[in-house]
Amino acid sequence: MRGGKMSGQGNIIYINGPVVKADHMEDFMVREMVMVGDKKLIGEVISLEEDIGTVQVYEETSGLKMNEKIIGTGKPLSLKLGPGIIGNIFDGIERPLSEIYNSGFKFIPEGIGLISIDEKKLWHVDILVKKDDILKQDDVFAKVQETSIVTHKIMVPPGIEGKVVSVVESGDYNICDTLAVLEDSAGRRHELKMYQEWPVRTPRPVSRRMPIEKLLVTGQRVIDVFFPIAKGGTAAIPGGFGTGKTITQHQLAKWSDADIIVYVGCGERGNEMTEVLEDFPKLKDPRTGNPLMDRTVLIANTSNMPVAAREASIYTGITIAEYFRDMGYSVAIMADSTSRWAEALREIAGRLEEMPAEEGYPAYLASRLAAFYERAGYVENLNGTEGSVTIIGAVSPAGGDFSEPVTQSTKRIVGAFLALDKELAHARHFPSINWISSYSGYVSMLEEWFKEHVAPDILELRAKMMKILQEENKLMDIVKLVGEDVLPDEQRIILEIAKIIKAGYLQQNAYHAQDAYAPLVRQYKMLKVIDKLYERASSCIKKGIPISKVKDETLFSDIIMMKYNVSDDKPKVFENLNSKIDSYYDSLESMYKEGDTDESQIPKIR
Repeated sequence: MRGGKMSGQGNIIYINGPVVKADHMEDFMVREMVMVGDKKLIGEVISLEEDIGTVQVYEETSGLKMNEKIIGTGKPLSLKLGPGIIGNIFDGIERPLSEIYNSGFKFIPEGIGLISIDEKKLWHVDILVKKDDILKQDDVFAKVQETSIVTHKIMVPPGIEGKVVSVVESGDYNICDTLAVLEDSAGRRHELKMYQEWPVRTPRPVSRRMPIEKLLVTGQRVIDVFFPIAKGGTAAIPGGFGTGKTITQHQLAKWSDADIIVYVGCGERGNEMTEVLEDFPKLKDPRTGNPLMDRTVLIANTSNMPVAAREASIYTGITIAEYFRDMGYSVAIMADSTSRWAEALREIAGRLEEMPAEEGYPAYLASRLAAFYERAGYVENLNGTEGSVTIIGAVSPAGGDFSEPVTQSTKRIVGAFLALDKELAHARHFPSINWISSYSGYVSMLEEWFKEHVAPDILELRAKMMKILQEENKLMDIVKLVGEDVLPDEQRIILEIAKIIKAGYLQQNAYHAQDAYAPLVRQYKMLKVIDKLYERASSCIKKGIPISKVKDETLFSDIIMMKYNVSDDKPKVFENLNSKIDSYYDSLESMYKEGDTDESQIPKIR
């Protein structure tokens, strides 16, 4: 409906996959949601030229015929936002897959309509306002305990404010029941229900954007300390096939300290989404001990689903994220992968006969990517609360070529770039984040946060370790040519410490009970142990002690393996390692100082 009148009807005159053209479309609007054909397939008007309209259809168009009707709805493609989102699994346009499966369908049938969150389920609602209260847009007027972790705050929709003229009592209601009625200054009355609708391509309004200054704690050492992601920030995880993009995003979804996780499987293989659907319900939230699905929303749009719905799935995910941000939550959205989304843009642009740009992508690829990532941020909401949306997008460049358009356009936009390396992946080093190619622009922004919540010197330690890794990278060019033995001991010890940093710190086992998640305090203590080893070993080298004596295989191995030995019943692992380091090198220095090089006097490490 638009202004109390039905939109006109168009007649289909052209069908090309998900792209349909119709005449008599002069009464329609661009971005209006429409019902296409006798099956009432869901579509969206993307262009109008005189009375000819072009529609992209979000469902399979096989069987669609010429001269079938297109019926307008008078509103843009919108989501129904309310209780029932958390823990659910949706397709790219918010249709619940579990409900479709329980209805007896193995695949999503055409013409099922825009079903959404359950309209019949009763929720216990706690009403927070009374008659004659004044409410502004985004004010919370009721609460629902949606899951054991998430309290769903029922808000006044943006653009509506006024005085409460009637309100129900706390009790059990479904999402379509009217909970309160507002009267605005013009005398118009607005019914407030448990849900609100919002167009997916329009960012939800905020009061103001705030500085980014809090770390998104992930428990992954290479990310938290070396290439941190900030709450409200953006990050890209590019990598070729088999480099671990999906498992890295799974780890972030499982362990990050965001209040809500929105995981968008955009054009990925069905077996990868199956792994998510099977694993997540079994996982426990490390902070609360409750099931991880109690704070997770899954959007599954696999590679065999209609390509136009893939293009919409990214907007569905970010709109849901903004909705929970408005409640004051910290939300992290994982988009896996934006390359598949860009391929959907390319396919649709080709069918629309638009002029292709680099590698066939549309000329507006960069602006569309920027518009998506710009919806991240740490903000003050209209209701006075603070919330954040953090976007972490995987990129799948063909052949691992980072010079292709999607990767390059993304790299210009995001604040953290976690480049996955094929050689590291082949060497079974995971996460395969290349410490030379990656960067994070949030290190300086988070300096005060690190000093306050971890340790004053943690970023100095980070810089020191990065310098060792960069020096090792230069030395490896020489080693590959002439071998390690020609290097002086001062440089050989750098190679040995770099091995410990890589194998003992940056490499992390997602399937090991102790190593899958590393608290920040543990990450800092591990760095301190490695730093102590480096300082003591370097000091011995400078005193003329040969590296064959400085490098004790057992000691170095114990430090590499410390990540597996830390647990609640072994609280003194780091203290014991520091004692071993001091004991060994004190004895070594003392022995060489006295001129006694009897190897039997060197302490044995156990």
